[in-house]
Amino acid sequence: MESFILIILVIFPGVRGGDWGVTSGDQCALRGSSVIIDCQYDYPSGRWVTSVGWSKLLPALGRPGHFILSQLPLNSAYFNYVGNYWSDCRLRINNVQHDDEGAYLFNFVTTINGWTSKRAARLSVRELTTVVEPSTVTEGGEVRLSCVSGCSTPVNILWFRDGQPVPQPGFQATREDAGRYYCAVQGQETVRSAPVALNVQYAPRKVTLSMTPSVIKGGAVTFRCSSDANPPVPQSGYSLHKDGHLISSEQNHTVSNIQPPHSGLYSCQAWNNISRSGISRINSTQLHLDVLYPPENMSILMDPLDVIEGGSMNLSCSSAANPAAHSYTWFRQSAPSLSSMLRVGSGPLLTLPSVDASHTGLYLCTARNQLGENNSSVVMLTMRKEYQGEQTVPVLAGIGVCVFVALLLALLLFWLKQRTRAEKKPTVFDFRLSGRGSSSSGPSDSVYANIQPNIRQALPSPPPAAQEITPLSQRSHHEQEAPMSYEDDVTYATVTIKPINSTHHMNSRSRAGDDDDSVIYASLA
Repeated sequence: MESFILIILVIFPGVRGGDWGVTSGDQCALRGSSVIIDCQYDYPSGRWVTSVGWSKLLPALGRPGHFILSQLPLNSAYFNYVGNYWSDCRLRINNVQHDDEGAYLFNFVTTINGWTSKRAARLSVRELTTVVEPSTVTEGGEVRLSCVSGCSTPVNILWFRDGQPVPQPGFQATREDAGRYYCAVQGQETVRSAPVALNVQYAPRKVTLSMTPSVIKGGAVTFRCSSDANPPVPQSGYSLHKDGHLISSEQNHTVSNIQPPHSGLYSCQAWNNISRSGISRINSTQLHLDVLYPPENMSILMDPLDVIEGGSMNLSCSSAANPAAHSYTWFRQSAPSLSSMLRVGSGPLLTLPSVDASHTGLYLCTARNQLGENNSSVVMLTMRKEYQGEQTVPVLAGIGVCVFVALLLALLLFWLKQRTRAEKKPTVFDFRLSGRGSSSSGPSDSVYANIQPNIRQALPSPPPAAQEITPLSQRSHHEQEAPMSYEDDVTYATVTIKPINSTHHMNSRSRAGDDDDSVIYASLA
């Protein structure tokens, strides 16, 4: 009979011998993870378990809750009883949340009576916490990631940035490393920390200037600067430059009345107090602004300015235009009316190889490009007759020859006159003759003598008073015999002949004041 009872105990599970009791342990779980509350129970022999259940102690009431976990299906997605009906009373909770935190009680019922655990199993729910140090870093700085768990149970941690795995918890930050970081439990990647942002600050990059590259004169153009920077570039952090010169200190700049001088190279500069390789102001790529306008500032150049009949004339037309003028047309006005303008050629250069009367008149040119056309001012083409030019040249040449001959004759006459004067001019000697009782009213006594001194020597001393002076009749004979080579040398001298009677000499001197006509002429040859 005893062996039969033993068999009965073996056959009927839940039959166990011992004292009434439930043993369970406290658990710490990470939010989002699955946790198993360990539990063992016992009861006296001769009984078998008919039902088991778990309940949660409500803190407000201080007593078990009304829901019975044993009534949930065994394959429940949230609570699972993983124990049995004789000793194991473990409970599994999936996707633990903070609401699951609290005290849990196990109870069971046997064929005779039931039992509820005296001590509750406490479940603590903790979070994985990500720490990013520092949370704001300048590009190139060091970053360290750490994951903190409130549970003492060690777990393997994985790191993610915006859902992508991070190989190392420590790295040198670049602008691409900015993002939201979180840690997760290996094998339970859904168990993760709240994401923490890493802010990587960097100097402006991809600085871009946008504008309309081509605009018609008089229109409007807006320059816009943009960049990728952290922190973002403020409005005052942008500047616009043209050909290296500052134009504006704003992010957007508008020119309402565009003119050709606005053409040039433009660039944008951005800065946000973060430097890159020691450079804080970053430039954009230069853009060229092209201002389009029809032909203007037209002019005609005549070469030569004065043309004779049969000569060649070139008329060149120039203009300022963008795009450049693609066609030029020449017109000539042969009558006062503007309606009489005749088309006479095309192209920037009009050549008249042989000018005649039919070519004279007013000329103008028209230039045209894709934006329009414009006319130049008129110029007058005149012509001189060819024979007028042929007469003028000989007349001028004849006048020149006559003037030259007249000058030559005048110079020759002047030279001959000077030569004749030099040959005829004698040497004058002033002889003061005394001792002759001539009165002041009497005729003056003139003595002429020819003197032939040696050239370039001193004059000889005067002759004595008694010496006979050569008469005038012999003068011409001596002059004819004098060599011609000495005629150009003329010397003037004064010879005074003292008288024998000094008294008579004084009288003569006194009369000389009244009648000083006694002059002696001598010619030195």
